[in-house]
Parts: sequence; C-alpha cells; structure tokens
Amino acid sequence: MIYIVLLIVIGYILGCCQTGFFIGKRNKIDIRQYGSGNSGATNTLRVLGKKAAFLTFLGDALKGVFTVLIARFLISPHVDMNMVVVMLIGGLASILGHDYPFHMKFKGGKGVSTTGGVLFAIDPRMALICVSIVIIITYVTRYVSLASITMMIAIPFILWGFYGMEPQIIGMGVIIGLLSIWRHRANVGRLLNGTESKLGQQVER
Repeated sequence: MIYIVLLIVIGYILGCCQTGFFIGKRNKIDIRQYGSGNSGATNTLRVLGKKAAFLTFLGDALKGVFTVLIARFLISPHVDMNMVVVMLIGGLASILGHDYPFHMKFKGGKGVSTTGGVLFAIDPRMALICVSIVIIITYVTRYVSLASITMMIAIPFILWGFYGMEPQIIGMGVIIGLLSIWRHRANVGRLLNGTESKLGQQVER
C-alpha cells in the first residue's frame, strides 16, 4: 500500500506542473484570466496561438506518460495488483494534479492532454483511437470541447476492448472520464445554449 500512496503523491506532484500557466507567464499573462479560464492546450491556442498550444499539449501529455512509466517499472513490481490498474491509478493522480494544482488554488486544466498521455503510455493504440475521435468530432463540429467529452465517454469502452470486462480497469476508466466531463460542465452548458467557442476563434488580450 505504501507504494501506491507514493505513486499517487508522485503522480499528483507531476500533474501540478502547469505547462500552459508557465507559458502564459513567459508571455506576461495569467492564461486563466482569458478565454475559458483554464490552463489547458485549447485555451492556450485561443489566447497565445498554435506554437504555445502545441507546447502546452506536449508538456501536459508528458506528465501522464512519465507517471505511467513510473507506475509500470518502479511501482508495479512491488505491489500485488494488476499492472494496468496500477498504471491507471498513477495516471489518475497526475490528471488530478493537472486539474486541481495545490499551488494555483486548485484551478488548473481539464485533463484531456494528460489523459491522452496516460493512455499512450499504457498502450499507444488506445491513444491513437482517442486522437482519431477528437480529430473527427472537431472536424465535423469545430467544437474541441465536444470532441474531448466524446473521447472521455469512449475511454471505458476502449479499455474494455483492450482488456476485457475487468471491473477495476473499467471502473478507473469511468472515473477518469467522468472527472474530465465534470471539468467540462461549463462547456456543456455553452454547447446546449449555442454559445460555445468554435475552433479558430481568438480571444482578445
């Protein structure tokens, strides 16, 4: 159990490294004061452009990758648990750190990029499916938020497809998906009201 607690702490701390926030500070702004108010890649795209958004996506995804690698190679050998479950626990911890960083008054991103990094590190094929979902939905609707929510809904089904009906694995997938959907609740309201920003819309600084 001590190893799982250690994994959760490490994952959360890694997750707290807010790429978008740091990039915003380099541009002399607090990214959370613009656009949707979070520090993720989509809001960074609207506020600071493509290069900053790509760096934000990469940094946020790597947090998930590193945590899963730690879980797989350093933690899993010491615990009597399914390795995929251990990796998902670490991944969830990094997502929580990204969404609720303690040093930013628990106001972070929405966990999409970090979730993608987690799935990539577990099995790149799952990440490829998620990326395909996001690209298709975004291309058709121009709503990144809708694409992200659709991806989160798909995660438990993707895990089921790769690992079968393993209750712990599916349960972790449901938790990860619901967490991000909860973080998108304002977007859901704007989608229903027809006021959600589409891809390509810029935010005045």
